[in-house]
Amino acid sequence: MKKFLAILTAVLAIGALQGNALAADKHKVVYHVNGGDEKQHMATLRNIQNHINAVGKDNLDLRVVMHGNGLDLVQSAKKNNDIASNIDKLKIQGVAFNVCGNTLKGKKLDAKKDLYDVSQKDIVPSGVAEIAILQNKGFAYIKP
Repeated sequence: MKKFLAILTAVLAIGALQGNALAADKHKVVYHVNGGDEKQHMATLRNIQNHINAVGKDNLDLRVVMHGNGLDLVQSAKKNNDIASNIDKLKIQGVAFNVCGNTLKGKKLDAKKDLYDVSQKDIVPSGVAEIAILQNKGFAYIKP
């Protein structure tokens, strides 16, 4: 019995050390949003919160990159308080929301006037290029 307890203690200690090592590695993730469906946007925002809940905000570098119809997420947030509130909560937890500059130009949108809480620092030249850049930097790709 003592031998069993010693082995069990050793296994648990190794597991705890591995868990701490995994927690120390910051997850790098990019969520790709290019669809215009409001229900899908809400589901995506819930997925992101679930992701944060699972690994902890301090263990995560999470970016949301929007292009094409994906900009509807921050457009609809101007009128939809649920979406706006979820974006606010995610930003407080460190989530970055990046907007495609090409889409802004193509759709003739003014980031300050037409989009919810988007500043110049949130605009990337190209949404698809930004996703590729982030993947090249080791970010995991998620397309909800």
